[in-house]
Amino acid sequence: MIYLALVVLLWAALQALVALSNYLFRVDYTRFSTREQALLSVIIPARNEEENIAKLLDDLREQAYRNLQIIVMDDNSSDKTPEIIAACAVRDKRIRVHRLDDEPSDTWLGKNRACFEAAKYAQGRYLLFLDADVRIGKNALESIMGYFCKEELSFLSVFPKQVLNKETVYVTPIMNYVLLSFLPLFLVRRSGFSSLSAANGQFMLFDAQAYRAFEPHRLFRSEKAEDIKIARFMKAKAFRTACLLGRDGISCTMYRSYKEAIAGFSKNIVAFFGNSFFIAILAWSMAFFGALIMLVAAPLHWVLAYLLMLLLNIACISSASEQPVGRNILLYYVQICNMGLLIFKSLRFKITKSYRWKERNISY
Repeated sequence: MIYLALVVLLWAALQALVALSNYLFRVDYTRFSTREQALLSVIIPARNEEENIAKLLDDLREQAYRNLQIIVMDDNSSDKTPEIIAACAVRDKRIRVHRLDDEPSDTWLGKNRACFEAAKYAQGRYLLFLDADVRIGKNALESIMGYFCKEELSFLSVFPKQVLNKETVYVTPIMNYVLLSFLPLFLVRRSGFSSLSAANGQFMLFDAQAYRAFEPHRLFRSEKAEDIKIARFMKAKAFRTACLLGRDGISCTMYRSYKEAIAGFSKNIVAFFGNSFFIAILAWSMAFFGALIMLVAAPLHWVLAYLLMLLLNIACISSASEQPVGRNILLYYVQICNMGLLIFKSLRFKITKSYRWKERNISY
């Protein structure tokens, strides 16, 4: 048992080291700006987004970066999304609205198809894909474009700051826990290994030539976690890529209820572990049983070292994510239990080969 305790201790130390690196080396993109005003095509796939779409379009209308082409692809919405988009287009002539009236084929997922079809209308030197539930501060695009151009990137993804409520606080922080304790984000920029990649489909910025060369949404048209696939593909093709954490200027209310968060994250939780259920279950087991193993099998100074590294891990992740440290410490085991639930539901979806999202059936 002492050897198992040693493995748990080393695992915790590695996670704490990765989390610390992500805190110390996080990029403050708000320090950047650009004089370049090349046309930026903003592409927004929208399916039943009546609660969100007007807020995002109003944000884009107020941007300091003015040279925008705004393309909204209404993906066969059944709510008031089309009417809201039309009203916004009256106020901002840069908005162009297109609609997919038919359902995607078995080889396409809906969002991937909407992004691909919308990109056909893009005329910009740069293409920015945004989810409708993202909020963009006035200077955010100017800052992001400044960083993108200075680093001479071809692909950049931002994980928006997550706006949490009393229900989603138990689930949504899991995303950043997995991301920031297993992947040093500075290596996304500096390493050539495609496995050291991450992306969030809520905010993905491309150099248009790089996107047109491979049309990654078409290439990964049936992937549920197409963002991660795209990030790894772009790096494998030797494009300069980066992944950043959003601040107040780039935020998102990803889910509004506990039930919605569980349903949404179970769709792609395993993709964060390289689509390996073994690694996902191993990571969850270390998090859930680690303290018990240490208490039963390890000497006291090991236990104290483990607890210190666990607290350091949570503190660094919470601080880098701009979430309350104390709250995440108190809710740690609740969040880890929900992480196990997500993995279990994802495994069940894989076995039954079925999943339903936004009124569409998705095959595994």
